[in-house]
Amino acid sequence: MSNSFGSVFRITTFGESHGVGIGVIIDGCPAGVAIETEEIQRALDRRRPGQSDLTTPRKEADQVEVLSGLFGGLTTGTPIGLLIRNQDQASHDYSHIEHAYRPSHADYTYDQKYGRRDYRGGGRSSARETAARVAAGAVAAAFLRTVGITAQSYVSQVGAVAVPVGYEQLDLGLTDTNPVRCPHPETAERMAALIRQTRDRHDTVGGIVTGVALGVPAGLGEPVFDKLHAELGKAMLSINAVKGFEYGSGFAGTLLFGSEHNDAFYTDEAGAVRTRTNHSGGIQGGISNGQDIYFRVAFKPVATILQPQATINDQGEEITLAGKGRHDPCVLPRAVPIVDAMTNLVLADMVLRARASRV
Repeated sequence: MSNSFGSVFRITTFGESHGVGIGVIIDGCPAGVAIETEEIQRALDRRRPGQSDLTTPRKEADQVEVLSGLFGGLTTGTPIGLLIRNQDQASHDYSHIEHAYRPSHADYTYDQKYGRRDYRGGGRSSARETAARVAAGAVAAAFLRTVGITAQSYVSQVGAVAVPVGYEQLDLGLTDTNPVRCPHPETAERMAALIRQTRDRHDTVGGIVTGVALGVPAGLGEPVFDKLHAELGKAMLSINAVKGFEYGSGFAGTLLFGSEHNDAFYTDEAGAVRTRTNHSGGIQGGISNGQDIYFRVAFKPVATILQPQATINDQGEEITLAGKGRHDPCVLPRAVPIVDAMTNLVLADMVLRARASRV
């Protein structure tokens, strides 16, 4: 199993949901990047469980410990080690699945791959692992600030309730003003109501997170196999519960003719090359073109539901299984900082790779 991500700015995560803790090693971050522990903690606080009645009630402070690589508020250029200890495990909630396979979970596939599995919260397959990515993403964001790049995502759809406008018409500063993390207040209220109704029915609901990267210069991305959109897609599809990724016009672009879809170039008053439309989503030929990068990430409904479901055990016997424990009725609000983190990790890696592209 690959536990590492990135080429130059590279991370390796470790730990399980109900083990001692989870953590990440960041290698390749340049020296001299200004970042305080509090900045990493703020990113983790956005992802942590128990932050509203729309999320799992598991109580984890997600307090980060810096083991190495930071000194005096600056990165040292050496590997950065970050640790987040688990504090509120309720492993007894999972004793009923020691030999059972939960529908749409990784229980069966892990057994087939490894011949054994940590059934406590799913072990390594748990979304708790993503806290380590969020910590690493905060460091990547600090590095990207030095080159003027920022990334921000938001919940644009929950079930059938969707934001009626594009990101250009939204004040993304409103994203964290409500527990759904939707910057369109009226839609956020409807989303929250749907999540609560779903939770009360002991069910779950999915949706879409839209990601936006601003200030990305032209020239990031590697031709052929490591295209920028391919790396972003890989990053997003590695997040638990993600079922789809599209950038720019995405699938909707198939409804347009080429004459409608092409982004015409022009030179603005400052002499910068721009495009009059942005169906390309800021990426052409796998390389950034200097426009805003935007994409959408589809999340399925959380697989654990507190309802009886038909399944089998590890002996192949048919059984009925109902979920137990503490789970999110909708993963979207807590997925936003994870999407932010993975975006930052991809862009940080691409910035460093671009520096070796030409003299």
